[in-house]
Amino acid sequence: MKKVLIFSIAIIGLTSFTYFNKSNIQKNKQETKIKSDTLKITVLQTADIHGQLDPHNELFWENGEIVFKTRGGLANIKTLFDQERKKNPGKTLIVDGGDLIQGSGYAARSEGEIFSDIINEMNYDVLIPGNWEVIYGKDQMLKVMQGYKTPIIAQNMKHEHNKTQLFPPHWVKEINGIKLGFVGLNDPDVPVRQNPIFSKGIDFNPWDENMQQVVDHLKEKEKVDVLFLITHIGIFKQVELANNPVAKHIDYILGNDTHERVRKPIQGKYAKVTEPGAFGSFVGKLTLNFVDGKLVGDNYELLDVDPAIYPADANLQALVDKAKAPYKEEMEEIIGYTNTPLYRYLTVENPMDNLITDATKWKTGADVAISNGFRFGNPIVPENGEPAPITKANLWNMLPVNEKVKVGKVTGLQIKNWLEKEINNAFSQNPTERFGGWLVRFSGMKIEFDSQGEMNSRVKSIKINGKPIKRDKYYTIASCVRPGDPLTTLCRLPNAKDIEVKDYTVHDVFIDYLKEHSPVSPVLEKRAYCEHLGTYSFSTVPQTDYEFK
Repeated sequence: MKKVLIFSIAIIGLTSFTYFNKSNIQKNKQETKIKSDTLKITVLQTADIHGQLDPHNELFWENGEIVFKTRGGLANIKTLFDQERKKNPGKTLIVDGGDLIQGSGYAARSEGEIFSDIINEMNYDVLIPGNWEVIYGKDQMLKVMQGYKTPIIAQNMKHEHNKTQLFPPHWVKEINGIKLGFVGLNDPDVPVRQNPIFSKGIDFNPWDENMQQVVDHLKEKEKVDVLFLITHIGIFKQVELANNPVAKHIDYILGNDTHERVRKPIQGKYAKVTEPGAFGSFVGKLTLNFVDGKLVGDNYELLDVDPAIYPADANLQALVDKAKAPYKEEMEEIIGYTNTPLYRYLTVENPMDNLITDATKWKTGADVAISNGFRFGNPIVPENGEPAPITKANLWNMLPVNEKVKVGKVTGLQIKNWLEKEINNAFSQNPTERFGGWLVRFSGMKIEFDSQGEMNSRVKSIKINGKPIKRDKYYTIASCVRPGDPLTTLCRLPNAKDIEVKDYTVHDVFIDYLKEHSPVSPVLEKRAYCEHLGTYSFSTVPQTDYEFK
């Protein structure tokens, strides 16, 4: 009887042990499967929308030719966002890199206030301010951006009076046990690039000042698994930053500002750099792959916001239409026509600024009229052999700051020295010396230069009104007022004399010119020419294989 009992207990124990082992094996298999499965996290990025609400003409460089296609529209972007979220529910983050509330008449007339409801409906996860967010002044910028109900980050923007942060320096999001950290960084050169009065009351720290502390905090204290910089400092400085030891803990730099269409991330020594074009024409899509909580790979693509593929979201389109309504009649007024495409994508010369500076020279009678090297302004394209209308909305896209015209006199030597600085700003082989837009534009002057030369030796020849420039001769220069600049400065050209501020604005000039000259037909004329760059120079990013397409 005793033997039977012992045998029975043994059988029961063996059965229990076998069951326990099977249970553990099954559990271990499940855990192993979970750990081995790839977790995908999607990061979508928009940048430099510049107040563009609707689909518009976009310029592409294909097979050595300029072609135009319809792209963009905030309601169309919303459709794209929703589709991408459905593909990866709960694991999709959406960021914007700044220059959102400036660049259109609708943005200017409302001082950015039309965007709060729209941005809230688009459901961004985190945003940063860009260099143009300051255009309506510090208080208005804060009012608009705080209305987004979305985290806004900027590590290097502080209140001037007490040196406290305007916005939190970083934001952290955890998804399925993976911690993603984001640090915001705006351009410290904002007070130079924009009219200085725009950013009054704001301190902009250099990008390396205190940033290392923020990065170390996120890595060591917050224990983030993947660290992003969302930067608005331009592709050149973003690539430089990716190679700087300050970025040794950074995985990705989600770049903005220069409107570049990075279709394959630029690999730096420490981080990869992206930039997703401008005007809402594109959305960057970064897919991160994780195994066992570790980042094992990524995939990046630049998505065209093609309205034929992404039809407008009805709810967001209603908000856009409502936002436009108070200003629509004014914005749709036709002020002239063009027989040739107007665009502003080339680094040296473009038809859009040739038209603007011709108008200013005509109105003022100056020897030379100059315009800043802006990158924004959607193409205006004739169709079916008919001239294309130019509306006030187009005018605001081209000239989003409507200041008075200013005229003064400078010597030929001053002009030469100024051009050397402007060429260096646009084409220096040292990325840290580049800032702002492309080369300054002008009418009444022709120059030849070498973009690869050394500072102060790039300008090869200058002619004004068809004659070689004379060092000691005074020439009349027309530009626009930049509030906050010294009265004697003409578009960063200092120490002019006999200054006269006209009683008309740059918009007045353009409208008056079209009244007498429409339809216009501006073309490329080699007003500025560099043999190394050629006629169609869309971008120059030193030490990379990046190409604009």
